[in-house]
Amino acid sequence: MWANAFILALRQIWRNPMRSLLTVLGIVIGVAAVITMVTVGNGATQAVREQIESLGSNQLMIRPGQRMGPGGAAGAPSFKLEDIDAIANQIAGVKAVAPQRQQSMTVVAQGRNWSTQVIGSSNQYFILDNRQVSKGRYFEPQEEQSGAAVCVIGTTIEKEIFGSTNPIGQMLRTGKFSCRVVGVLESKGQAAIGGDQDDLVVMPIQTFQRRVSGNTRVSAILISVDSQIDRAMVTESIRLLMRERRSLSDSDDDNFMILDTEEIAKRVSSTTEIMTMLLGAVAAVSLVVGGIGIMNIMLVSVTERTREIGVRLAIGALEREVLMQFLIEAVVLGAMGGVLGVVIAFIGSVVLAATMGVPFIFDPSINMIAFLFAALTGIIFGFFPARRAAHLDPIEAVRHE
Repeated sequence: MWANAFILALRQIWRNPMRSLLTVLGIVIGVAAVITMVTVGNGATQAVREQIESLGSNQLMIRPGQRMGPGGAAGAPSFKLEDIDAIANQIAGVKAVAPQRQQSMTVVAQGRNWSTQVIGSSNQYFILDNRQVSKGRYFEPQEEQSGAAVCVIGTTIEKEIFGSTNPIGQMLRTGKFSCRVVGVLESKGQAAIGGDQDDLVVMPIQTFQRRVSGNTRVSAILISVDSQIDRAMVTESIRLLMRERRSLSDSDDDNFMILDTEEIAKRVSSTTEIMTMLLGAVAAVSLVVGGIGIMNIMLVSVTERTREIGVRLAIGALEREVLMQFLIEAVVLGAMGGVLGVVIAFIGSVVLAATMGVPFIFDPSINMIAFLFAALTGIIFGFFPARRAAHLDPIEAVRHE
């Protein structure tokens, strides 16, 4: 019985291939959208997690103000270079600490210009950011102390400004002064957040303060903590030290914030996972729309085949056999849409992942769930037309024109 019903369903679908394709289009779009959103979302989550973890799992960042974003540091004093020395000398468990100040600027050399991020820091910055030089060297101690006009550039600056010319020893104009390129950093590529990681120019912090910003402020402090030391204890020690150095009384709130890269990674991952689920749920609405399309076409099919159904019932076909035939037809339509949706989603996910620069993470479970849900949609929305066909009065059905 099952085999006969399945064969009849396939014959009926093949009889109107264009109508069948349009019927399952909603299912195809729904399945493809759900799988693509979840797959690309998982890839983005993984990329963000890897990028943050690449900074180091035991890193802290101190910024002025009580919150991130525009206006978050309003009224809060910036840091000083003496704060960096105090943290390095007075807090146990600190492996490296570096100041940071950055500004978007246009750099010029050899008749070419490029807009980039100019960062003022120290050699400790390269340790904290896991940066190695592919050409040249880091800053010399005397260059950092004197604020010499030297800089280390990323590979994007090398490519866009110097082209095939060796940049080591060349002069690079940044704003109103020129610095000598002493090193080129190894490439880190595109980041899921933050863009091109190689599009930067790093110079000693004192050089930045004297030649770029014109003041001694430090906008952030980067800290690496020994993995064998309790990070929470180090964080609290830093907080107390900074409160003391910023002359805060017991009743005053902190006018700075200490950010933990591990906590940031967890929060960002949680946020992207929630967004992935939300997008997947929105895309799943297309499956419901597709199910309504199947119900509509099946009702039309029952009307068109009323006389055929009446003849079958009149010569002895059971109601459950007629019910099964139409139900299988609806399930086959849903399954066909599911298969096409999975194929389209696979291709679309690969293309989108490559375009966005995130890893392609194939998840068999979401593909299987989407396919089964498509088949289930055929059962749910095909049951009413199938039941209507099974309960037709044979006499009235045979007389139907």
